[in-house]
Amino acid sequence: MKVLGIETSCDETGVAIVGDDKTIHANLVLSQLKEHAAFGGVVPEIAARAHLDHLDTLLRAALDDAGATFDELDGVAATCGPGLIGGVMVGMMAGKAIAAAKKLPFIAVNHLEAHALTPRLTDNLAFPYLLLLVSGGHTQILVVEGVGQYKRWSTTLDDALGECFDKSAKLMGLPYPGGPNLEKLAGECPDPTAALERFDLPRPMLGRPELDFSFSGLKTAVRQHVDSMPGDTLDRADIAALACAFQSVVADVVTDRCKRAMERFTTEYAPNAPTLVVSGGVAANTALRNTLQGLTDTMNMSFIAPPLKLCSDNGAMIAWTGVERLRLGMTDTLDVAARPRWPLDPTAEARIGAGVKA
Repeated sequence: MKVLGIETSCDETGVAIVGDDKTIHANLVLSQLKEHAAFGGVVPEIAARAHLDHLDTLLRAALDDAGATFDELDGVAATCGPGLIGGVMVGMMAGKAIAAAKKLPFIAVNHLEAHALTPRLTDNLAFPYLLLLVSGGHTQILVVEGVGQYKRWSTTLDDALGECFDKSAKLMGLPYPGGPNLEKLAGECPDPTAALERFDLPRPMLGRPELDFSFSGLKTAVRQHVDSMPGDTLDRADIAALACAFQSVVADVVTDRCKRAMERFTTEYAPNAPTLVVSGGVAANTALRNTLQGLTDTMNMSFIAPPLKLCSDNGAMIAWTGVERLRLGMTDTLDVAARPRWPLDPTAEARIGAGVKA
């Protein structure tokens, strides 16, 4: 079985072909960094137009890489949400057109589910497992019980972690994309302990019995420290120390939330061979991965993080989700709608302040 996957939910155009034997026959991603750099963030209209301009070329290139034709496909999967609705519609309509023309099954993929299932593409991972989903738009802890079966245990009450990384980086004067540049600069700090002592940043929700996250206060504290720095030009060494302190505080908060979730998970779901998975764009952060690896080691849990190239948005995760759903007969009609918001667990209790990020 081979499934074509199309991803256009934000600022990366991804096309891939993946087999049910977990072979990635093609996986092409076109980044739009240059298009959005001047604005310091993603502009939805520019993103949608870029998807429209390049998707056809990527589709042809993916087929060439896979040595396949449309007639050799068994299904077409496309992101139908959540995401920037203009971009989502570009990829969704392209996927529907191919499915209709070739009379193939169409699979409407939840972008978040694709992140959640990526570790099953790269590792021999069985259900259930505990998932920390960290991206630009979402920060959640969920139990992945099966394909289409999710229990959300926590969410962010304000900013997502990726958003906090990007906006804090912007406050520090770092170029777009903020998160990776902040991580790089933090690595230049020669004394992390001194950086933490110098920059007394808050650790929101640390020690609280509930599992939710909050990052808006941390972002505000970063701004206050930046504003208090002398001179009109920010000193690189000062910003490196602030970035290092910021990253360390984030690691502390995430570790605290995950530790509590892991204790609950081993009690309620999997006392034997439990696994913590981190997925989503922020899962590419090396400091966060190392911290979570250390945490799972101390708690006798397995730890899985996708390869870096599969953390950010890509077509392979969409195609793999298509494989997972297609072999269970979970296909969609061609009148399925694009969805800017699409929670993995629609039954989860609402969180005051979480809004659309729940």
